[in-house]
Amino acid sequence: MLDAALIKDCADPSLKPAIVEQFVTAAGSSDPLAVTVRSGGRLILAPKAKSAEEALAIMRQYAGNAVVRVGLTQLPAGVGIKDLAELKPDLVDACQNLRKGTAMFAKVIRIVAKWYGNPKNDEVFPQIFEDAVYAWKSGEFEGTNVFQAPYPGGNVTTGDVSPSGADEDGGDSHPEDATAETPDAGNIGSAEMRVDLSRIDGK
Repeated sequence: MLDAALIKDCADPSLKPAIVEQFVTAAGSSDPLAVTVRSGGRLILAPKAKSAEEALAIMRQYAGNAVVRVGLTQLPAGVGIKDLAELKPDLVDACQNLRKGTAMFAKVIRIVAKWYGNPKNDEVFPQIFEDAVYAWKSGEFEGTNVFQAPYPGGNVTTGDVSPSGADEDGGDSHPEDATAETPDAGNIGSAEMRVDLSRIDGK
């Protein structure tokens, strides 16, 4: 379970704390130093990092040749970089990873909400959230690369990404682009969820 102070200080303010918690439970890891490497849909057994420096070495070893996810949010390690030398240890800093990961997930959930027509009914939100988690893991939603797609316009509000029953709203944040990802079936730190993927062909 994420520390409430960490969520308050570091998570993207456009996502309610309860949504941040659900996101990390469903798609992230309980280990801030976690580095998950997948190639061709298969998990590569990389050594467990015991420090930020070790995690960085693993990232640099595999990034560019495999899908590398890191930290609490299992953020794609290639976010906004053009050279492996640009990979930094702060990717596995708990606060920085939560900040970058939740900002990017906020973008993903807005992309999904926009596809649904930006519904205002809270009853639709669980399906939007589930689709957004799947898109986070696979890197795609309805044929769109969610990490490289443009950030949805300003007409999408925080009310569209968070049900009204949670905590106070905040402002928006604009994450950087990332490279396309292949599906991450590792489900690191996942909790049991009911996910309806029947309408997503071939996924």
